[in-house]
Amino acid sequence: MKTMKLWGGRFSKTTDSAVDDFNSSIRFDARLYRQDINGSIAHCAMLGKQGIIPQADADLIIKTLGGILADIEKGKIAFSVSAEDIHMNIETLLIERIGDVGKRLHTGRSRNDQVALDLRLYLRDACEKIGSDIKALQTALLDLAEANIAVIMPGYTHLQKAQPILFAHHLMAYYDMLERDAGRLSECITRMNISPLGSGALAGTTYDLDRDYVAAQLGMKGVTTNSLDGVADRDFAIETCFVMSMIMMHISRFSEEIILWSSNEFSFIELDDAYSTGSSIMPQKKNPDIAELARGKTGRVYGDLIALLTVMKGLPLAYNKDMQEDKEQVFDAIDTVAMTLPVFTQMLATMRVNAKSMRSGAAGGFTNATDAADYLVKKGLAFRDAHKVIGEMVAYCIKEQRPIENLTMQEFKLFSPLFDEAVFTAISLEACVNMRNVKGGTATGQVLSRIADIKKKQ
Repeated sequence: MKTMKLWGGRFSKTTDSAVDDFNSSIRFDARLYRQDINGSIAHCAMLGKQGIIPQADADLIIKTLGGILADIEKGKIAFSVSAEDIHMNIETLLIERIGDVGKRLHTGRSRNDQVALDLRLYLRDACEKIGSDIKALQTALLDLAEANIAVIMPGYTHLQKAQPILFAHHLMAYYDMLERDAGRLSECITRMNISPLGSGALAGTTYDLDRDYVAAQLGMKGVTTNSLDGVADRDFAIETCFVMSMIMMHISRFSEEIILWSSNEFSFIELDDAYSTGSSIMPQKKNPDIAELARGKTGRVYGDLIALLTVMKGLPLAYNKDMQEDKEQVFDAIDTVAMTLPVFTQMLATMRVNAKSMRSGAAGGFTNATDAADYLVKKGLAFRDAHKVIGEMVAYCIKEQRPIENLTMQEFKLFSPLFDEAVFTAISLEACVNMRNVKGGTATGQVLSRIADIKKKQ
């Protein structure tokens, strides 16, 4: 490929090779080749339709761009650093193949609106794929919840045992978090799916462009309404990084629990061998490295968001070269999430649930204490008084090293005459779970109802 600068008319010296290396973005924006070519095809079709360039020239350019796309995907093309970026590389290839006719392609556009278009198209496609990955993870959660609908585990606050809940209820909490992530992702796609092409360098163009035609050709829902905004903002990329950060935050929280649950101290789950690793020195080890890496990579995605926010925070309108730094950050965020979701999904789908250990965990730590207090409230005692009675009872049980349900009725009555034999049923784990039958609660019927509602909408 020839390496002359397509913008070099004003310059009398060639660019220093170190400057070429520093200035070039082809090493990371090469991935935009398909979006760049598709955008150019749509732009060129519009130029021909509007009579801005001869239709025969438009047809030849479009045909040649298709050939370049095919050659790139066959690995026949090596991009040049001296051509700086994917846009100039493809235009240089076009001119090499069809000569002066290829020089007509850039009529009525700038690299400023071209790169903004390419990035929007790329992120739209990438976010749609991540949306599918989120749905796959949600499906795995639904399947796991249904398969373990009767499993009771301890719920926690402050990482201290609090109340017994269904394991399925715990899983469905993450389903709902991911549902909001999917909603944010969809809204992000809607906002980015607007064409900036036609904004030119910053002020629009003197040519009679049909911007809406180009947008429609590319499956975009409209065009930007201000040429400065069209080329100079990257809020859609920042928002993408934010949504990726939210997704990873939820994955990281779940990863922390997977790590705890798989430890010997908890033994709530066992990860499949295919999704665990060993130690180079300790032969007994089975490490939850997938969950740990997901937790660790979350910080990386946060860094991408902060870096991009920092790049943009002081830039005057319109385009500044600083904005070239947007791509590596948002690409890294997208790539990290795209790598994490599928392997995390399979890790969950293949793990073994130890229902016995979960139930044993729920039986300890006085997780039925609130239910004992509620029992007294239903007998007419004010809640604060009931709270005090059960607090004293728990202190007694700790001293005696016995759970509440193992006290005798005589011992119960030491704390309140309102207790009778029905208390033993009221504070059983099943009752503690299923009496919480409020909408959104942990009762089996509520969890099954939520799963059924989800399946109806699928």
